[in-house]
Amino acid sequence: MPRRRLLLLVVLGLTLALSAFFFFFQDRGETPRDPGDVSVPQETGSLPEDAAVKTVVLFFLSENDGLLHPEERTIPAGPSVEWEARRLVEELIKGSRTGLISPLPPESELRQVFIDRGGTVVVDFSREFADRHPSGTSAEMATIYCLVNSLTRNFDAIKRVFILVNGSERETLSGHISLAEPFLPLPSLIAQ
Repeated sequence: MPRRRLLLLVVLGLTLALSAFFFFFQDRGETPRDPGDVSVPQETGSLPEDAAVKTVVLFFLSENDGLLHPEERTIPAGPSVEWEARRLVEELIKGSRTGLISPLPPESELRQVFIDRGGTVVVDFSREFADRHPSGTSAEMATIYCLVNSLTRNFDAIKRVFILVNGSERETLSGHISLAEPFLPLPSLIAQ
C-alpha cells in the first residue's frame, strides 16, 4: 500500500476514534479533557513557578537576508514529544517576540500532531493555514522550513515533517511547493 494512502488511513482512523470518544462523553454530559491542557500556561504567557519547562529554538524569517533566524522560547515540559511539539508549533503561530517575521498565518490553528515510528511528524493545520497564506515560492518555503527546522532541531525523535490542512493532503500550500511528501530539515536556510 503506498505511503500516502497508509498515512491517510491512519489520519482517518485517528479522526474517527477521536470523534467516537467525544461523542461518548458528550452523551453523558461530560466533556473529554485533553491531557495536554493540564500544564498549559494561561494567556498571560507566564508559567507557574514550579512548572517544568523546556527551552526550544524557533526559527523565524528575517527580511534583511531572507534566512531563518533562531529565537529561544520556553514551553512547558510535557508527557510526550507529541505534546511538546504541539506547544512548539503553537508558539510558532504566535510569532516572533524580537521583530522577526513569522511565515505562519496568525489565524492558523493547530488541529493535530502525531509522530510515527519512523520519525515523521504529521502536523495538521486548520483551513486558515492555507487560505490566509501569501502566495509565492519564497513565502511557502519560509513557512515550510520555519516549521520543519524548528521541529527537527528540538526533538531527536522527529526526522521529517508531513503537513496536512484540515485533515487532508493538499497538492501545495499556496500553489508552488508540493506537499505530497514529508520534508527533511534544510539547515542551509538558517543564518550562521
